Amino acid sequence: MGPELHLQLISERTSRLRAEAADYRRAREVQVHRESTGDTSAKRRRGLFGKIISS
Repeated sequence: MGPELHLQLISERTSRLRAEAADYRRAREVQVHRESTGDTSAKRRRGLFGKIISS
């Protein structure tokens, strides 16, 4: 493997890892915000979905 190809592979992997880290960071920020504001809409939706299906 030539040094140019190796450098390109490292660069590609680094950019992929940074994108994954950014996605994780955004998801974590949303989760923390929901916990701090007491947003339970997701729980209510799940409960409603269960009632609709069991009917």
